[in-house]
Amino acid sequence: MFVFVCAGCGAELTVPLFQVSLPVHARQVYGNGAQLPVLMESGTFAVDPDPWRGPWRRWGGIDPVEAEARGIYAPVRSLSDDPPGESVVAPGDIRGTRLIPEERVGSSCCGLDGADGPNMACLACDLPVATRLDDCSLWQAVRLDPDAVRRTPGGGVPPTPLSWAELVEEGEGMPPFEPIATWGGPLGTGHYWSWSPRWEAAAGRALAHLLVASRGRPVRVPGGLAADVFQRGLDALLPTGLPERRAVLAGPGRPFPGEGDDILLVPVHPRTGRTWSPPGPAASAYPVPLPLGVWLWLASPRPYPPVPASGRIPRDVLRDDPPPLLPNRPFWADREVFRHTLARLPAARAPWLRAILENFGQDAWAHIF
Repeated sequence: MFVFVCAGCGAELTVPLFQVSLPVHARQVYGNGAQLPVLMESGTFAVDPDPWRGPWRRWGGIDPVEAEARGIYAPVRSLSDDPPGESVVAPGDIRGTRLIPEERVGSSCCGLDGADGPNMACLACDLPVATRLDDCSLWQAVRLDPDAVRRTPGGGVPPTPLSWAELVEEGEGMPPFEPIATWGGPLGTGHYWSWSPRWEAAAGRALAHLLVASRGRPVRVPGGLAADVFQRGLDALLPTGLPERRAVLAGPGRPFPGEGDDILLVPVHPRTGRTWSPPGPAASAYPVPLPLGVWLWLASPRPYPPVPASGRIPRDVLRDDPPPLLPNRPFWADREVFRHTLARLPAARAPWLRAILENFGQDAWAHIF
């Protein structure tokens, strides 16, 4: 376990925390006026390997050698010169700080967006130490400035990471649909039923990996929900008329992939960030990472009951009367997560993948992002 302390005076700024993998939706900006929940689970923190805010430099003024040294292999709109390595925590795990919104409000409209720099100061010495995010369309979090805080051991021993078998046994699938709460608008606050923002972010990252794994050939994913999530994007971005590559769902507790299974949709360990890998020859297949909750739902989807339930409805039973709500549009992968991921994969040096990033704003792809 670790406690973050002020680099200026040593005052404790957090409760004891243990490290987990950064959620794929950590940088997501979702919808318009949406109220998103807290990003990190209480008692955990994650480190963001990339800079998060400005100052920014446009891509045209950046040497490609410098970009590759920073792990970026294809054009992006701009690069941040802010230090990388911010630790991301839940707002409720912060201690000994005060907000300084009077001079750090940024361009927010419903909360704090952190655009003007750290907006939280140490109570003991008034050093700016962190940035709180809670504006509309942002996941609520606190980002600790790596130059203003230090990580010190404390608070006991962190829990041992679960094995893959334990994760499958104890983990819960992440439903692909959920209600989205909103701020403002002509009707005031409210909500609407939507594809899950976390699924859209997960699909943005996975779609970038699927393009790399395709090697420029068409890719076929399993039918059902996986096809709803990935197939339209793959068909739009990849050429036709060539032999198809096949992507299959693989992971703990599932049959080993067979011959011809070129691409594996596999889970990522939520604690370590390690991608599941099969033993034997199948280990040479390309692993496409999915958050554990998304993978579990794809591996074991929960069907609606075939007949109306009678008596008192158990908590884990979904009613079929009235019919379940469904989104009013096809699935869209998260555009910015896709772009952020693809530009940071070395295979993006290939001309056909660079062309996708360079021409990303074209309307022809609006129906998949």
